[in-house]
Amino acid sequence: MARSPDAGAATRGWRRERTVPSLADVYGSVRTAKGGSLWRKLLAFLGPGYLVAVGYMDPGNWATSLAGGSKFGYSLLTVALLSNIMAIVLQSLCTRLGVGAGRDLAQACRDSFPRWVSWPLWLSAEVAITATDLAEVIGTAIGLNLLFHIPLEIGVIITAADVFLVLALQAFGFRWIEAFVVAMLAVIAACFAVQIALADPDWGGVLRGFAPTSEILANREMLYLALGILGATVMPHNLYLHSGLVQTRGYGETVQEKREAIKLATIDSTIALCFALIINASILILAAATFHNSGQTDVAELEQAHSFLQPLLGSAVAPTLFAIALLCCGLNSTITATLAGQIVMEGFLDLRISPWLRRLTTRMIAILPAVVVTIWAGEKATGQLLILSQVVLSLQLPFAVVPLVMFTASRSKMGQFVAPRWLTAFAAVIAAVIIALNAKLVFDFVAG
Repeated sequence: MARSPDAGAATRGWRRERTVPSLADVYGSVRTAKGGSLWRKLLAFLGPGYLVAVGYMDPGNWATSLAGGSKFGYSLLTVALLSNIMAIVLQSLCTRLGVGAGRDLAQACRDSFPRWVSWPLWLSAEVAITATDLAEVIGTAIGLNLLFHIPLEIGVIITAADVFLVLALQAFGFRWIEAFVVAMLAVIAACFAVQIALADPDWGGVLRGFAPTSEILANREMLYLALGILGATVMPHNLYLHSGLVQTRGYGETVQEKREAIKLATIDSTIALCFALIINASILILAAATFHNSGQTDVAELEQAHSFLQPLLGSAVAPTLFAIALLCCGLNSTITATLAGQIVMEGFLDLRISPWLRRLTTRMIAILPAVVVTIWAGEKATGQLLILSQVVLSLQLPFAVVPLVMFTASRSKMGQFVAPRWLTAFAAVIAAVIIALNAKLVFDFVAG
């Protein structure tokens, strides 16, 4: 049963009471178990974490992982691991904000900051979603081209129709969207399992790749790709997305029910992000085992990777599996970006229009620039555009991470659900690392 949007909400530290909940058309629509075993209760909460995890394995992540693996072998696996740990911590704060305060991150920003702060934050979020859409549009279009030989320009236009897929699935209930995403993730995992088996990587080298190295900071090109991996993993729009998605569960309004909901939703996102790490690591391992080991150290284009896989692995099925997994990733990512766009637009601007028109409007605002850039740049620049889009995401991260840490550390805003000091300290260190790495990237760029 759906919850009342106002009941039990923490309002003491907020300037106004929340009137419209996040994703109002599906708010509290997924029933949860009030009794039984932990596993039975957890089943009702499994879903949002996988929608969030989709963003951590989108086509932009493919480009950065392929480029990093082909150029530096297994060395950047440590960046994928550290980025994933950062993501787990930050997503736990999103869960705490969404359930404990009853607000998504966009609503919290609009309530807490004056317009001269909240509007730039909204624009930053839209830039991040556009960068995400750029990667998804390109990736899906390339997947369609590789499998069905559809021209890239036609493919990017087809991708713009993904909003209708979301509307169609949601007509049957939000669980159908989650089921579709999980099914696509299963296909992606199966495709990479076969490709990794064919590649037969050096597992000793893989384990050593997870160990930190100072070379990442010393080598500018390595740092650029590392920040691309960071931006593709700890994605800004995912912080807005998760703080809204957790509210689709009908978990109740008592303190005990909310505490349990925070715990179960955090378990859900942690499991899902560990799965995302496996997929991301698989992409980088595949690139290192095939391209780097054969001396092809400049593979960044997805089409390049597709054409090289058959001769290097000696199997005709490898390129097809690569294309299928890419298309599934693109489809999944466009669904979650559509939902994130709705949360960001509604939360910051408090739009009052019908759900289908609101979703179509927010999607077009984000995807049109991506479609124009993709068609303008053409096929030859897709790989560099993908990597650039992920670096843009990294540069936008502080504008979402810092407010998230501030809100969840505030007892006046969170009440009994305020984040523990150790968790706030950990998240603050993560924010400082992100800001420092971004500052170094900008300095290196200015310095030539």
